[in-house]
Amino acid sequence: MNIVVGVTGGIAAYKTVQLVRLLIKGGHDVTVIPTADALRFVGTPTWEAISRNTVTTSVHDDVARVRHVALGQAADLVVIAPATANTIAKMTAGLAEDLLGTTLLATTAPVAIAPAMHTEMWRHPATQANIATLRERGVRILGPADGELTGGDSGPGRMLEPEEIHTAALALLAPQDLAGRTVVISAGGTREPIDPVRFLGNRSSGRQGAALAAEAAARGAQVTLVAANVAADVLAAAKHPLVDIRAVGTAAELGKAMADAAASADIIVMAAAVADYRPAASADQKLTKEDGVLDRIDLVLNEDIVAGLAASRREGQKIVAFAAETLTDADERRARAARKRERKGVDLLVVNLADAEHGFEKPDNAVEVLGAGGAVVASAEGSKREVAGAIWDAVAADQG
Repeated sequence: MNIVVGVTGGIAAYKTVQLVRLLIKGGHDVTVIPTADALRFVGTPTWEAISRNTVTTSVHDDVARVRHVALGQAADLVVIAPATANTIAKMTAGLAEDLLGTTLLATTAPVAIAPAMHTEMWRHPATQANIATLRERGVRILGPADGELTGGDSGPGRMLEPEEIHTAALALLAPQDLAGRTVVISAGGTREPIDPVRFLGNRSSGRQGAALAAEAAARGAQVTLVAANVAADVLAAAKHPLVDIRAVGTAAELGKAMADAAASADIIVMAAAVADYRPAASADQKLTKEDGVLDRIDLVLNEDIVAGLAASRREGQKIVAFAAETLTDADERRARAARKRERKGVDLLVVNLADAEHGFEKPDNAVEVLGAGGAVVASAEGSKREVAGAIWDAVAADQG
């Protein structure tokens, strides 16, 4: 693999020498791109000796090969360690004032960063906002750890150890365990019209479904993403040559689109939040208080889409459903989810915690995946892309 290791101006740069050594020992071709400040901590001869490649910080070196673009284009993985608060801010803004900045803009490879800074800098709202933005773009955040810092301080901000970064970074080179598979994923939340301006719905943004689609495509699957009322910026995370996005609005539209796509699917993932009920009738014109009808809306039960898909599945087809829960008692939450999995007839049920930090309209999620007998076969917490990876790992394991 061609791996780019970016090194920025922090004392933790000395640890990155060991990270590069581990990558070289693993048989990877490693190009180190330090910033000018990074060279104040570890010099060019060290990086060249350990990586066995030429090291430069300038976009004006090796111009004939267009090095400032070529390195990013050729990379299979980019790791920034340490990633200072300054570098994180530059990445968020898309600045490209040196070779590392241009490489980051030129690459389509997975990018991982290992933050390293003092606790106050890590906790600053600007840094946290930048981290949230990078996560939304698919950048993996490795750490930081909580521990001893420079100057005798202690707290969150310590760079992970080289061995930890090595393991986590290589895990980003997604296995092609879905190559040749056809996957159908639903995302977002359905809306059931009351009149032309009102609807019954929910708070699902579709971010988890979009992340599942992006991760499945990265693993080689041909993906159909049925998106119910998902914003364009959320869908942008799922844009990939192997992802076909189909927009729907209501539960009925979602059910039809899923049934059509499921006919040829190997794996079905029902991540959308479907309204349980819809108005018995939708008015053609806006209803007003003067009409005297807004105080009562007759509802009818929507079709149980995932149960229908499970009942009509073909042999060998895998079905994964989602259940959002607010129960704080883990045992009670799992028991309810196990009953739901059995009732729906699905292979795996992903239980996602919907609270102030996770779930609907949040960048992060916390899930447990239940399999046969209600057993917890996997769990994950982090960005929705990270959670998507854990879910697909569980699906792959369930495939045997």
